[in-house]
Amino acid sequence: MRIVAGILAALVCLSAPAALAHTTVSVGPYDIEVGWGLEPPVVGVRNTFVFHVTEPGDNPGVKTGIINAFRDLEATANYGGATKTLEINSDARPGFYYADVIPTRTGSFSVTIQGTLADTPVDVVVPIEDAESTALLDFPPTSGSSSSEDLEALEAAIKSMQAELAGMQTSSGTNDRVSGGAAYDFAILGVSLGVAAVALAILALVRRSR
Repeated sequence: MRIVAGILAALVCLSAPAALAHTTVSVGPYDIEVGWGLEPPVVGVRNTFVFHVTEPGDNPGVKTGIINAFRDLEATANYGGATKTLEINSDARPGFYYADVIPTRTGSFSVTIQGTLADTPVDVVVPIEDAESTALLDFPPTSGSSSSEDLEALEAAIKSMQAELAGMQTSSGTNDRVSGGAAYDFAILGVSLGVAAVALAILALVRRSR
């Protein structure tokens, strides 16, 4: 079943438009770009929120990084109802800043930036790329997968049904007549055992194909 899910996920990824890694918002004459330092972000892997704050340069189409942009600005990370005030560090490159973080859950994050930039008020919420599970990077696959657990549970269920079916066969052999209810139960259990055996064979085939 995990193979089928993987195929469907791949098809969705191929059909969906590529998400922008960083998001840029404009506040007055300034541009503030926000994103992850390491992409794609993965749960449990040390990362950074990165910021690039620029203003128009002397030449048309050229932007200049702003030094000390966060002197009067505060950045807050958001996940659902949880928030965290970020400690902003300056990068060696003018206009670049970062804040260390380790994402602990998959899903959507955003960053709120408030305060003033020069004399311009700033109050924006910037969505950034979703954090992914470690399965994105895991190699080799971890043991104890859900499919293995399903297989073990199905094997146990089949053994239980086999024992019950054997008991019913023994009981019917010692009696000349079997009631209609017992015969019906016997037939249903036999069909269930057959269906379970087919499911077990399919799961075993999937496990061997890995």
